[in-house]
Amino acid sequence: MAFLKIDHVKIVGISACVPKLSEENLNNPVFLPNNGEDFIKTTGIKAKRIASADVCTSDLCFVAADKLLDDLKWDRSEVDVLLVVTQTPDYILPVTSALLQSRLGLSEECLGIDSPLGCSGYVYGMANIGAVMSSGKLRKGLLCVGDTPSKSVSPTDKSTQPLFGDAGAVTAFEYDETAEPIYFHLGTDGSGHQSIIIPHGGYRNPTSLASFEIKNYGDGIDRNSCQLELDGMDVFSFGISKAPKTVNALLDKYAIVKEEVDYFVFHQANMMMNKMIAKKLKLPEEKVPYSLSSYGNTSSATIPLTMVSELKENLQQKKLSWIFCGFGVGLSWGTVFAKTENLVCPDIIEI
Repeated sequence: MAFLKIDHVKIVGISACVPKLSEENLNNPVFLPNNGEDFIKTTGIKAKRIASADVCTSDLCFVAADKLLDDLKWDRSEVDVLLVVTQTPDYILPVTSALLQSRLGLSEECLGIDSPLGCSGYVYGMANIGAVMSSGKLRKGLLCVGDTPSKSVSPTDKSTQPLFGDAGAVTAFEYDETAEPIYFHLGTDGSGHQSIIIPHGGYRNPTSLASFEIKNYGDGIDRNSCQLELDGMDVFSFGISKAPKTVNALLDKYAIVKEEVDYFVFHQANMMMNKMIAKKLKLPEEKVPYSLSSYGNTSSATIPLTMVSELKENLQQKKLSWIFCGFGVGLSWGTVFAKTENLVCPDIIEI
């Protein structure tokens, strides 16, 4: 049973960065000869942000982290750990955390870690950075999450292209002996790994000329084997099943009173799925924020991006209790219960 309790670590700030370019779905060419009205009604995604060719996930996270470090007034030499969660790194190697350590001017004594997770990545990232900081009594840490999925989807695949947007987000943690515990429930089911996959480009199926052959899968879906493949029905069934179960498992294990949780922030998969999850958990609408309309599915960045875009003033001014739940590629899932108070939270930055 992958339950985890982390002591002496607290969240002190959150920031987010998105590309300036916003792409609307209503008149998205991928839906021709129709428009995207039905898609928007189902998914809730009116638009998403698209990074330019020269902008990578590391650039979005760098801008978000640089601003957050300045606003926190942290001595950058005191950042002891930098964890980067992304499936769209700058390079196969070296790791993106090494690149960001240098760009941000962090100490050479900073521990850099990369984690190639997607939709569950924010929760897993919190668990990993929290465990490292708690066990080692590390002073300060940065969790950078994000992806540029627009670079990995086919422009002629209506099952993926309208869904995914680009974003990066950074969460700052401090070691504090008085911090309240953070509780986790985590899980993995690799038998479903083909539900969300880029088949070629790794070492199992190395890139070849055949990898770039565009194939037609019917119903407006054309892609090659180096582009994202998504089995929508499998992912939908997985999400509406696993997400409520992991939330309830965490609530039961640690005797957390659901009604006393201020907000439940779910991975922003699509509106129909998320509303079904909230309905299964019998959650009031005002406790379940969404950022899907403007940003789409931004992979591991969806939870912190939703917090900053929808609840910035509350983050800055109040003490709040949260349930975060991520689920998707792997297949993997995770839920966390945490409390925050008066966070440093800059406005969303556009580049």
